[in-house]
Amino acid sequence: MATQLFKLAIDATTTTDVVINPDIENYFYLLDAVDRTDDVLTIPANKFTDDTGNVMTGNLTTVATANGYYLLFINGVLQQSSLYTVSGDGSQVTVNDAETIPVGAPITLIVTNFAPTSDSDTTVTT
Repeated sequence: MATQLFKLAIDATTTTDVVINPDIENYFYLLDAVDRTDDVLTIPANKFTDDTGNVMTGNLTTVATANGYYLLFINGVLQQSSLYTVSGDGSQVTVNDAETIPVGAPITLIVTNFAPTSDSDTTVTT
């Protein structure tokens, strides 16, 4: 009889459930002329209101590293992320090229973070 290679016959099935768990915070502000210097608008966190109309008493929520993002709308128009920054501690938002934004214009900051979880089950049949 010739030499023969024997292999194990294995069949495996893996099922993975992933939940993304988004956490979304909305902040609202009406442009106040005193917050604009030349073409830079600096909005302190305590000038924003939340979804229920409460004035912020602390800092804004910041994005989780590599797991979140900001969206900034001025007069309902989404702005390019290169035009604004949110301070690392959430104490203020700075908008560049803001000289043409009219006083009283609504500005909305949306902060989206994700806390994903996953669970995998593997069944091996031999």
